Amino acid sequence: MEMNGQTRIEASRDAVWAALNNPDLLARAIPGCESLEQTEDGGLQATVVLKVGPIKARFGGAVSFSEVDPPNGYVISGSGAGGIAGFAKGGARVRLEEEGPDITRLVWEANADVGGKLAQLGGRMLDSTAKKLATQFFENLANEFTSAKAVDAG
Repeated sequence: MEMNGQTRIEASRDAVWAALNNPDLLARAIPGCESLEQTEDGGLQATVVLKVGPIKARFGGAVSFSEVDPPNGYVISGSGAGGIAGFAKGGARVRLEEEGPDITRLVWEANADVGGKLAQLGGRMLDSTAKKLATQFFENLANEFTSAKAVDAG
C-alpha cells in the first residue's frame, strides 16, 4: 500500500531534522512504541504494540536509514515480526522544506507490506489503519514542537 502526506511544523528545518534523528523523541511520536534504541550501525531497534482490527500484536523490528541528506531528508526502511499476527515491512521518503525561518513542511511518501494473519484482514482495513498510524506519527512529531514551545513560554 502507498501513502503520502505533509505536515507543517512550527520550527526551523534544523530543529525538525534533529527531532527526526532523536530516538527519545521518535519513541514518543511512534504510536504504540514501547522501546526504541539506537544500534551501533546508526539504525534503530524497536518494539511496538499495534491493534489492527481484531488483531493486537507486539512487533519487534529494525529500522535503517539511507540517502541521508542533512537537513533535507532521508529514506527510512523497517521490518518487524509480530509472531502469529504476521510481519510488516515498509519505508518512507521524508523531505524537509523550509517555508520560513521557523516553519518547516515535512513531506512524506510511504509504502507498507504485511503478511500472515494481518494480510487476511482485507485491504480497506489495512489501508485505513496504516494511513491513520502514519498521520498520527507525523501529528505527534509536530505536537512535540508545540509542547516544547508551551514549556519554554511557561
